[in-house]
Amino acid sequence: MNGILRWFGRALIAGGALLLAYCGMVWLDARIFQERESRLLDSQLEAALHVPPAPVPLPVSTTVPLATKHRGVIGRLEIPRLGLSEIIVEGANGAALRRGIGHISSTPLPGQIGNAAITGHRDTFFRPLRNIERDDLIRITTPRGKYAYHVVSMSIVEPDNAAVLGSDGNEAITLITCYPFYFVGPAPKRMVVRAERIAPPAEE
Repeated sequence: MNGILRWFGRALIAGGALLLAYCGMVWLDARIFQERESRLLDSQLEAALHVPPAPVPLPVSTTVPLATKHRGVIGRLEIPRLGLSEIIVEGANGAALRRGIGHISSTPLPGQIGNAAITGHRDTFFRPLRNIERDDLIRITTPRGKYAYHVVSMSIVEPDNAAVLGSDGNEAITLITCYPFYFVGPAPKRMVVRAERIAPPAEE
């Protein structure tokens, strides 16, 4: 009996070590991805500043420039007061949300008319949202443009509440994460942060 208990104890220790190693690898992969894509985005923006103007003026578009989806990467979302700065990837599946915050594909992109919905895990990239406040500044940077928003509301809803993806015809973003933040296991609710587009601050 003692031998079985010893074997069982060792198996638990080994399993715990493997689980910790896996979590560490997932965290490291996400941080490397975030840092690499953030540097790439900054280099793209820097290069765009030095592109000479076209010899023949192009017609002025009546549409808002779209974000460029480069290898599934849309841009970077920042909330300065919370110290949040994360890369936005296309899609909201498990693989996408392990590496960043995900744009819900059925919604417009940032910079388009409508409600761009972005989701992230409460225990990783979107954990700072627990301290979000009304009127907080949100910035989204893409290779095609920079957009600024201010928070107009926060709410707690059921997971199947599709109304949060709706649009009133203006430019807005909705951030979605699980709630409560400290719930053990699958969280029963969703926290929804709604923000509307504003003119960029002077330093932008």
